[in-house]
Amino acid sequence: QVQLVESGGGLVQPGGSLRLSCAASGSIFSIKNMGWYRQAPGKQRDLVAGITSGGSTNYPDSVKGRFTISRDNAKNTVYLQMNSLKPEDTAVYYCNAHISFGDHGPIYNYWGQGTQVTVSS
Repeated sequence: QVQLVESGGGLVQPGGSLRLSCAASGSIFSIKNMGWYRQAPGKQRDLVAGITSGGSTNYPDSVKGRFTISRDNAKNTVYLQMNSLKPEDTAVYYCNAHISFGDHGPIYNYWGQGTQVTVSS
């Protein structure tokens, strides 16, 4: 059984920073792409940052230059450093990972439970 456990959410003032972490545990062979998504009330879940196993990253324009995704493959952990936060960044943030359990095996898609980020004065 695989678990993705997120931490680091909370309340922050506009212009502030937060760092989210997501650790994957279980009988994992390898983790391919990892990412962070967010979902605000009444809106769809959108990608905010993605990172490949080789470290290539991608961001939507809305967070480019403010958010940085990174990963520690030895710890099966992905991070999201969020700077210059705005009220419109308020949402539940979800970790996502594409995980395989053996060489040449299928890849499964897993989600964390979500962590609330609120940007407000």
